Amino acid sequence: MRSDLKKNFTYRITNANKTQLITILYEMIICYLGDAEECLDNKDYTQFDLNISRTQNCIDELIHSLNLNYELGQNLLSLYLFEKKELISFQVKKDKEILRHALKTFDELHRVYQYLEKQDTSEPVMTNAQQVITGLTYNKYNMQVDISAYDSNRGFKA
Repeated sequence: MRSDLKKNFTYRITNANKTQLITILYEMIICYLGDAEECLDNKDYTQFDLNISRTQNCIDELIHSLNLNYELGQNLLSLYLFEKKELISFQVKKDKEILRHALKTFDELHRVYQYLEKQDTSEPVMTNAQQVITGLTYNKYNMQVDISAYDSNRGFKA
């Protein structure tokens, strides 16, 4: 994953509510799977394995976020476990059809959560996070980020 994407995900995570966090995880999975495919095409198997591992870590986070008291949570658990198993198969067989299926699954889930995001008006999970304001200092060729008012009492409360 490119460093600019990592920074973007980090910023979004610090300002995200629960629904947005799930959406971000889906985006990260899609990104890591795309990187894995690229590494497979380039025969860079070390980075390929690393991207599959990172994808599985994101799926683990999704699993830990489930409320299994509801049928939907149990159904999503089954889906996530199935996709983890398929990724292991993809890692061994290197069959792109398996990758396409996983990408399609997580892309569909991502679209659903993007819709749900619009319905969820709850506060960000992390409170007291540093505020970042973009565009205060810029010129024709460069835009800088201003971190507003440093507060020594700042910290993450999740």
